Amino acid sequence: MQPIKTTLLSVGLLAALSLPALAAQCGNDAGGFNTWKAAFASEAQRAGVKQRGLDALAKASYATDTIRADRNQKSFKYSLDKFMQVRGSATIVAQGKKRKARNAGFYDALERQYGVPAGVLLAIHGMETGFGGFMGNSSVVSAITTLAYDCRRSAFFVPHAIGALMLVDRGSISGNTKGAKHGELGHTQFLPGNALRYGVDGNGDGKVDFYNQTDAMASTANFLRQKGWRPGAGYQEGQPNFNVIKQWNAAGVYQKAIAIMAAQIDG
Repeated sequence: MQPIKTTLLSVGLLAALSLPALAAQCGNDAGGFNTWKAAFASEAQRAGVKQRGLDALAKASYATDTIRADRNQKSFKYSLDKFMQVRGSATIVAQGKKRKARNAGFYDALERQYGVPAGVLLAIHGMETGFGGFMGNSSVVSAITTLAYDCRRSAFFVPHAIGALMLVDRGSISGNTKGAKHGELGHTQFLPGNALRYGVDGNGDGKVDFYNQTDAMASTANFLRQKGWRPGAGYQEGQPNFNVIKQWNAAGVYQKAIAIMAAQIDG
């Protein structure tokens, strides 16, 4: 197995991801998107985005499906039992157990390096994309820039839009890369700013590719460790590492489902 290498960000990139809400004027429909892109391009360039990223921004289109999805997130309002049923928890657990047994050496290596058990990583992988079965069909750049433009949560998504353009500059994604409706990308659906900050070259080929399972799983483990994961500590509700699972997804029902499925996979 290749050594797992963590990609470190320069001080400049970290500073860019810590920028306050940018000056480009937000909007609530497609009408002002092109005007916003022109203003945002100047802000992105000052944050360190290079020509490839700026070209991807220029070609981005207003993502109507993304806005529709953002306004209609029903599953997080379900009860825990209903949520797990809808998300197919029994299948995730069964497949997770098989994957853990089949790749025990890989998951053991990740746990030695990051302290995160296989069950947690596999539960996230299964929940997010059905273990890579469907990683989305929306343009990552168009989706995330649309959300950065949209007034509803602009301040949250602006750093991720900058992150996406920087990932284009790096060659980790392109302007045509497909992901989820909110711009999440790869096997475990990283938001672009998090992908930029926590991405890991898991297979040692010199690049970070979130559509490569090894890189994606190593990056997920690195994210959790950097967010405070304590090796050997519990991760069920009320235990120390449950607070770290909260950093992955803000929905309480999602957090509880991950913890339960992970324990069943590891059991």
